[in-house]
Amino acid sequence: SYERVCQYIARKSDSVVVSVGYRLAPEHPYPAQFEDCLTATIHFLRNAQDYGVDPSRIIICGDSSGGTLTAAVAQALVNRRDLPKLRAQILIYPYLQCVDFDLPSYQQNEKVPILIKERTLVLGLKYLNIDPRLKEALFQGYHVPEDLRLKYQKWVSVDNIPHEFKARGYKPSTKHPPSEEIYTQVKPLFDTVFSPLLAEDSVIARLPEAFILTCEFDVLRDDGLLYKKRLEDHGIKVTWCHLQEGFHGTV
Repeated sequence: SYERVCQYIARKSDSVVVSVGYRLAPEHPYPAQFEDCLTATIHFLRNAQDYGVDPSRIIICGDSSGGTLTAAVAQALVNRRDLPKLRAQILIYPYLQCVDFDLPSYQQNEKVPILIKERTLVLGLKYLNIDPRLKEALFQGYHVPEDLRLKYQKWVSVDNIPHEFKARGYKPSTKHPPSEEIYTQVKPLFDTVFSPLLAEDSVIARLPEAFILTCEFDVLRDDGLLYKKRLEDHGIKVTWCHLQEGFHGTV
C-alpha cells in the first residue's frame, strides 16, 4: 500500500528511499516492530555508501504508528557514537503519548474517521497485548499515578497547545483518582518506545532536526503539537506543516 508513496517521494526528492518491512503484531508482539526499524536504520547508516548515499544526509520518516517508530528510533540513536548522526526525522501525524486521551484534538475529533478515539485506544492496547476493555479506564485517566502525572504535566498539558486549536470546543476534563491496579496492567504504555513524548529532556535535547505534519481533523493532532513544542524548547529546529482540512490517513 505504500509502494506508490515511496516511489513518489524518491522521484520528487531525487533520493534513495528504503521502506522497512517490519514484522506486524499480533503475530509478532511489541516491540518487534521497533527492533526491526532500529536494526534496518543502523544497517543503512553503516552501509549507506554501498547504496550511493551520503551517510550525513539520512532522514527517517513515518506516518501514524510509523511516526511513533520514527521518533523512537531517533531517540534510540542519540547516544550512538559509532554511527553517523541522522540528518532529520519526519513525523507525519504521529501517535506520541498515552497520558491524556482527552486533549482538545481527542474531544473535537472523537468520531472523525478513519481514526476515531475508541479505535485509537483499542488498537494501542491490542498492540501491547493488553485487555482492550481497559479503554474506558484510560479515557478517564485512571491509569496515570500521581507521581507520573506531576512529572509529565510539563510536557503533556493543554496549556502547551495554542489557543486557536481549542476554538472548535474544549472542555477541561475531571481528573479521576489513579488506580494502582490499572496502572500495573497498562504499564507498557509509558515505555518511551510506545510514547516517545515521555522521553527525558536529556534525550530530547540531542534529537535531530524535525519536520512534523499535523491535521486539523485528527485525534492525534495535539500529540504533534506537544512534541513540536518540546523540541523547540530544547532548541531543535522544527519545520511544521498543518493541514487545515486534513484528516488522519490523508497521505
